[in-house]
Amino acid sequence: MVTLQPTTTPYLLLRTDSGNRYLPLVGSHCWTIGRSDDNNFVIPDRWISRNHAMLQSMETGEFYLIDLGSRNGSFVNGRRVSVPVTLKHGDNLTFGQTELEFFSPTVSYQANSSTSSHSDELTATSTLHVRRLISVMVVDIRDFTVLTRQLDEKILSELIGTWFRHSGSIIREHGSWVDKYIGDAIMAVWFHGSRGISDQEMTGICNALSDLHKMTEELHAQYSLPFPLRIGAGINTGYAMVGNTGSGDRPDYTALGDTVNAAFRLESSTKELRLDVALGETTYKYLLPLGIDQSGFKQYTVHLKGYDKPTLTYAGTFANLDTLLQTQPQNQ
Repeated sequence: MVTLQPTTTPYLLLRTDSGNRYLPLVGSHCWTIGRSDDNNFVIPDRWISRNHAMLQSMETGEFYLIDLGSRNGSFVNGRRVSVPVTLKHGDNLTFGQTELEFFSPTVSYQANSSTSSHSDELTATSTLHVRRLISVMVVDIRDFTVLTRQLDEKILSELIGTWFRHSGSIIREHGSWVDKYIGDAIMAVWFHGSRGISDQEMTGICNALSDLHKMTEELHAQYSLPFPLRIGAGINTGYAMVGNTGSGDRPDYTALGDTVNAAFRLESSTKELRLDVALGETTYKYLLPLGIDQSGFKQYTVHLKGYDKPTLTYAGTFANLDTLLQTQPQNQ
């Protein structure tokens, strides 16, 4: 039990009969809450699910609360959350019959000397100083807005939480983690070595997407939904400025740049193309040794939002993706 109150560190406050318990949000980019011992914060409340909720920190300093499909729901200031929500300093969080308060203190440097301000600026920029080759995957639930209008809020919350939880597990199994939870979408980043990208790495990324698709189909069978649950995805490979803002064995990498932005735009283009998966040119190039050109993916010219010139993409269906994976000697 943590008994000392953090000062400038974001934390959760749990008030108990034996005193206040402070749960610092440090050393990672996400923290899970629940009854099970495998959570970052274990709360022995029988009304809380084994894996109840998760807090996700962003490179902007924002924190998101994500319900993981809990039975009794997660609440922010008395309102049940069905999609990831941004937390504000002083928000009251309720899980089962347990209440916590979220605090994210900030330190103002306005009164400090110009030397301190310059030092702060150097510190802020130094976290994003390494140029790395990465692959970015953005996966979005199709017609989610329509689903929110037709589905009971409790079922919707359980559905999206379960999808997020399973998605995180699948991404981790294939060598990455969910870098962002955005409403009804997730973003994952794979960091590649300086010598390029191996066939094994590309196979792992494709397997991750295939598993996400199959998991989503299984959820549709598990829940009574008005229409089949589907996802679309964009994968882009290129260089980005990245850095580690975590520590120890829990690194917290962030990536910024056109490679990331284009991945989101490619995912959006699948709706226009009426297909499931859109690949950037470089991603397609690294998949050529695996036989992507024989799997059914075809070349298209799309106009991505925010880009002046047309962009080439290679798009296909999940069936095409599975055709590619079936030709590989070993799925990763």
